[in-house]
Amino acid sequence: MDTPAAAAVVTPAVYGASDRPPRGDYSRGGAVHADYTCPQDWASYTPADHETYKRLYERQAAQLPGLACDAFIKALPSLGVKDRIPRFEEINERLHRATGWEIVAVPGLIPELPFFTLLANRKFPVTDWIRKPEEFNYIVEPDVFHDLFGHVPMLFDPVFADYVQRYGQGGIKAHELGAGEKLARLYWYTVEFGLIRQTDGLRAYGAGILSSVGELQHAVRSGEPHRLPLDLLRAMRTRYKIDTYQANYFVIENFAQLFEFTAPDFTPLYQALEVLPDIPPGVLLPGESGKA
Repeated sequence: MDTPAAAAVVTPAVYGASDRPPRGDYSRGGAVHADYTCPQDWASYTPADHETYKRLYERQAAQLPGLACDAFIKALPSLGVKDRIPRFEEINERLHRATGWEIVAVPGLIPELPFFTLLANRKFPVTDWIRKPEEFNYIVEPDVFHDLFGHVPMLFDPVFADYVQRYGQGGIKAHELGAGEKLARLYWYTVEFGLIRQTDGLRAYGAGILSSVGELQHAVRSGEPHRLPLDLLRAMRTRYKIDTYQANYFVIENFAQLFEFTAPDFTPLYQALEVLPDIPPGVLLPGESGKA
């Protein structure tokens, strides 16, 4: 494991249009490093915290058959313990052997450039605090359950893991070009809210779906949302909401397709996006059926 960056004063990211200060302790007595990583303060978790994680895990795992993609279901046991919040180092022993990735603790949401840089170096930032019992059914910002249960199993899939690294590498360039916000929409509609077509039907692979008991059914089974074949320009033009189920989902055929989509230089896409208008959530363009 690399030596952590030196401790520094860091500024939390602001999520969406909220005026509420971001959750998480970004000082930690100087324990947060310049790259926003920090030690997982596992000893600070209370019995109630572990019970919340256990209940969330049990409820969500019961929803997966017929809704989650095969790769996710296959990898979920690699998280290890189910009855408490796992220690990150325990997961890393298995994850690094599988795909060369590791998870690193962060105090909460972090700005785009440190986020992209961590991904480019095969390090996935995991928020280490957990929601309160009264937030059991819904939380706006990602917590340790969302990040561990939703994201980490997919990093055990070699092709998907390579896609996330390539996304991070492209994100560094997008930041330099002032296009980070547009590229973030691709992350939202793939890593967070992506659907994949399997031989037995549509399934979820996005963490925002897989960690939400309500959205899992909505995304895969409901007739309400539009489901569109993934097109890079279309996805990066499409706005999204953070406080309701998605109105649009983008569908891929396999993870190799997703990886190949990120191979070309995105500069022409960013140039096109400068003059093309954004598309509101739930709006179909001419020729789109919304039934991919």
